[in-house]
Amino acid sequence: MKFGKEFSAQMVPEWQEAYMDYDFLKTLLKEIQIFKLRNKPPVTPSSFSGLTQRNNSPKGSSTSSSDIESQAILVNSFNRDGSQSYETMFLMSSDEGGECELAYFRRLDNEFNKVNKFYKAKVEDVMKEAGMLNTQMDALIAFRIKVEKPTLWSDSSADMTRLASDVAASAATLHDGTMLAPLEILNQVKINNTHETPCSTIKGILKVPQETQLKFTRENLRRVEEQLKRAFVEFYQKLRLLKNYSFLNTLAFSKIMKKYDKITSRDASKAYMKMVDNSYLGSSDEVIRLMVRVEATFIKHFSNSNRSKGMRILRPNAKRERHRTTFFVGFFSGCTAALIIALILIVHARNIMDNPGRETYMKTMFPLYSLFGFIVLHMLMYAANIYLWRRYRVNYSFIFGFKQGTEMGYREVFLVSFGVAVLALICVLLNLDMEMDPKTKDYKQLTELLPLNLVILLLILLFLPFNVLYRSARFFLLTCVFHCIAAPLYKVSLSDFFLADQLTSQVQAIRSLEFYICYYGWGDYKQRENTCNTSTVYNTFYFIVAGIPYWSRVLQCLRRLFEEKDPMHGYNGLKYFVTVVAVSLRTAYSLNKGVGWKVIAWIFSVIAAIFGTYWDLVIDWGLLQRHSKNRWLRNKLLVPHKIVYYVAMVLNVLLRFAWLQTVLNFNFFSLHRETSIAIVASLEIIRRGIWNFFRLENEHLNNAGKFRAFKSVPLPFNYDEDDDKDG
Repeated sequence: MKFGKEFSAQMVPEWQEAYMDYDFLKTLLKEIQIFKLRNKPPVTPSSFSGLTQRNNSPKGSSTSSSDIESQAILVNSFNRDGSQSYETMFLMSSDEGGECELAYFRRLDNEFNKVNKFYKAKVEDVMKEAGMLNTQMDALIAFRIKVEKPTLWSDSSADMTRLASDVAASAATLHDGTMLAPLEILNQVKINNTHETPCSTIKGILKVPQETQLKFTRENLRRVEEQLKRAFVEFYQKLRLLKNYSFLNTLAFSKIMKKYDKITSRDASKAYMKMVDNSYLGSSDEVIRLMVRVEATFIKHFSNSNRSKGMRILRPNAKRERHRTTFFVGFFSGCTAALIIALILIVHARNIMDNPGRETYMKTMFPLYSLFGFIVLHMLMYAANIYLWRRYRVNYSFIFGFKQGTEMGYREVFLVSFGVAVLALICVLLNLDMEMDPKTKDYKQLTELLPLNLVILLLILLFLPFNVLYRSARFFLLTCVFHCIAAPLYKVSLSDFFLADQLTSQVQAIRSLEFYICYYGWGDYKQRENTCNTSTVYNTFYFIVAGIPYWSRVLQCLRRLFEEKDPMHGYNGLKYFVTVVAVSLRTAYSLNKGVGWKVIAWIFSVIAAIFGTYWDLVIDWGLLQRHSKNRWLRNKLLVPHKIVYYVAMVLNVLLRFAWLQTVLNFNFFSLHRETSIAIVASLEIIRRGIWNFFRLENEHLNNAGKFRAFKSVPLPFNYDEDDDKDG
């Protein structure tokens, strides 16, 4: 692999703008090369004799005029705005084509000063964070002694002094120098309530005083240790990224200068790289020293001095693509295609579409099995999203907050999708019976229960506590689902509201679950009949379940409005509230009919669709910017083809209004009502899949604009040096 591609592949995506622009510098070098090839001077004997004479000069002789002339650059350093900057003086600007080389060095200096300044600022940030972690470790060690050896606190002062010195020696990790007496630190700290629960949220709203006193229990010790462990792991990842940033950029400057020397036949790389090596980027060793101390601290205090165990946590192995995953993806996708073909052939061979039981099947079995179709389609769209995010270097793992090494790749999601599809299609084929027993007037109970058994199986696999079948991803999903249900009692993260948005596109799937409860709970499955629509309770919940995802988003927006005081969250909540009204009115019209319901439903649905479309394009995607350099798009785009964005915007509008038209009974084809509902629900899932890619692209670009590549891990202790200064 060429260095340029390797350099780009190893960049921290959010810091891409802070790296040396290797490709642009290569472009400048190509211009220099083209100019030299066009204006290559003829080779004369005199030029060779001069070189021979210069190279053969005595070793101890003074510098000749020809040696001075051969020196291409001088690099000077100076202070600019309180920071060290570097400027290269090109001594051959009078040569033919010197203007191109002068432009090259100007851009090279700009790139180096940018890289050097960024690296220094980031190192200063981690040094400050190291100080905070150092104080947290002091408090943790004292807290651990208080919990595990409480009797020592009542010992004599001599014993206490000895213990304090031992603790100080074990805690001196992240900073050099002397420390505070560790056993006195507990008098200066309070415990942070970082473990948010619904009760703590309610107490916060009611302004009930939070408990900040230190309770020396093993449960609190375990919680504090876990929080600090996560903080150290995240801090170590920052250090690793910074070390890699320094190494990659230093290597890039070396590579580009060697290319310059090769093209121009000058010897400038040595002088320039000497400057790079002496700069903060090349000479600073704070990051390496911090890494060594963090490793020592973590191994001693969080892995029982087991180095291999500690380093496995600090440096988890990169996730590798397994060949068996690819094999099973191909196998199950082939099975899915074969089963679909078999289903089509059986329906055609038996002439099932003209069977008298077709209407009954469409009203009963089809809604049951369409649930799996919605789930599989959504997962396939998500797998496609992951593939595209990876291709265009959208750091979806960081944005969602997945634990490193546990995120599912697109192959894993495809595998699960096709696995569910195979199980569902097998059940459909086994259940493709449209005739009842002429004596009992019942259908076969074994096959009628197949959809329910499959739902139960999937739920069991989802809640399975064992470390199999992507447990970390399953539990992450369940946690986000619980946060959506319990909104606004939990602080809203991006993964929470992102999942809630997915659920708003699965309204028909949620209604299918309601139908499962009715169909099997009331015994309709025995005669394969649908009496659910005649129940007031069912129709009432038909309203409620459709609004649950939107209400969850409304409450999430209110929580964010309360915490962040940003009015945009209020407008977003209003958007979802209007959608709740529109969905309720459409449901009322579908159940009651009537011109009045139709008109009101149309009005609110159009308002909700226009509001939602504008929000998708302008706020969530960051498009339709009038003064952008990319017409009606945004300044920064990850997909190189602009037409993709225009097509996505048009599709977003069409799919939203296609959804409205079909739900309001504007059928353009002679399809069964259940088929139309399924098609419309599928179009909404496809629209959501398109939305997902551009929503995360915009989020990634916002992170990149702020160089935000790390998670903020809450620390367990609140250190206050002024607590004891009241007297």
